[in-house]
This record gives sequence, structure tokens and C-alpha cells, in this order.
Amino acid sequence: MPDTLLRTKLYVPPLRPNLVSRPQLIDKLNQGLQLGHKLTLVSAPAGFGKTTLISEWVAGFERPAAWLSLDKGDNDTTRFLTYLIAALQTVEPNMGEGTLAALRAPQPPSTESILTALLNDIVTIPDSIVLALDDYHLIDVQPVDKAVTFLLENLPPQLLLVVSTRDDPKLPVARLRACGQLTELRAADLHFTSAEAAEFLNQVMGLNLAVEDVAALEARTEGWIAGLQLAAISMQGHQDSSSLIKSFTGSHRFVLDYLIEEVLASVFRFGHAVS
Repeated sequence: MPDTLLRTKLYVPPLRPNLVSRPQLIDKLNQGLQLGHKLTLVSAPAGFGKTTLISEWVAGFERPAAWLSLDKGDNDTTRFLTYLIAALQTVEPNMGEGTLAALRAPQPPSTESILTALLNDIVTIPDSIVLALDDYHLIDVQPVDKAVTFLLENLPPQLLLVVSTRDDPKLPVARLRACGQLTELRAADLHFTSAEAAEFLNQVMGLNLAVEDVAALEARTEGWIAGLQLAAISMQGHQDSSSLIKSFTGSHRFVLDYLIEEVLASVFRFGHAVS
């Protein structure tokens, strides 16, 4: 258990200036919220704007939202539960005080007992809370997955769980889907449409591309947001954007740099070599 919590893990990431708003996706997320779904899952590879979308969504809430940015250290169950309670305390300061004391005991109770006490606390609050767990793909141990599964299986109506991840988590996703308790967005939902690509390239990135150039670039990147951003960076200062767009592929230097950085980051995070 950390002696001092890193409070930046509990901040909702600030919205970027000149954000490309995504009202259709926000509407889908809101629909799941209104239907009382237990889990909202946003699952897609790197660079699809998962965190940005969820940040935009919770920024428009009338209800409070708690946030936890996960890292590899959170594979320790005690640390995970401590941060989970700390996240909830950003909106309900007294929540889980007894649970935290139990976690600090020399021989703490079982995870199920800890979560039962926390869930009983949540039941007593008058307002609904959204709890976002960002970067859940960094969790790779069964005890934490089991803790979140127990949370989902006993979730009171006051709490909605939101999970963003690059890979589907080892949670009861299929069962929640079958029971009509799941809202899910995937890469096919998150890629930029032609209109969003045009707004991003010409307004956010300050380019002045013709309609056909935007369409070509959107097709080449398949709406991958990070790919569009890297392409825009490579075009800044170039006079002949059309020729550059024609040459823009997965082997382009900026795309390779991005992918290499992601692969290396995964090696350091997970502690194994890439085969």
C-alpha cells in the first residue's frame, strides 16, 4: 500500500483546446447511463482517443465523476483498492474510511469483505457516481480482475463503472452484454468520420486541405486519430500536401516513431521482450 497517494492519478484529464466534439458517441454513452447499464467499456488500440472521449463525456455530467488512471503498480490488490477508495472520496470525502482502516491493518480482511463494506457505503449515498478506470489493460493479475468482477456483480444503482482499455479485460463482459447491462465502444466506433477528420485537420491542426485530400488521408489512416495527427504534423510547413498524402503509409517516419514508442513502452511496462 502506498504511504503517499499520487493525487494526479485521481484527476480527470483536462480537455484539450480545440477539441473535436463527438456528440454521436456522447449520446451513445449517455444512453447507457440512462438505461442503468452496469459497465461502460471503451476498448480500442492506442491512439483512438479513448481517454479524451471519456474526459469529454464526464465533463458534461450533472452527476459527480470519480477517476482513476491505472498503472502497473496497481496490480497489487491492496494498492488498487486504496486508490479505488481514494478516487471515490474525491466526490464523497467520507466514503470508505472504515474500509481504508481495515486495509491498513496488519492482517486485513479478504478482498470480498473489503468490497462488501465499500458497496454498503455506496448504497447510502443519495447521488449517483460514475467511476472511470482508465488504462485497464495495464492490469494483468487475477486478484484485481476478481475484485472488479465482484464489484460489477454487486454494483448498486448509485454507481456506474467505466473502463477504458486497449484489450478486452478479464471481466464478465459477455454476461453483461447478454443481460443488457453493457455499453461498449470499439475501434470501429471511435475512428474519425470524414467530417471529423476534416474538422481536425483543417481547424485543429491549421491545415487548408482540399476535400479530396482529406478524404484520401482519412481513407489511408482508416480514421485512426493518432495517424491523422501524425500525418498533419508531417505536413505542417509543406507546400505540396497532396504529394505527401499520397506517400503517407504505415511506413512513414512519424507513424513508425509512434508505433516503436508504443512497443517499447509495452516492453518496459510488462517486463518482457517483443517476439
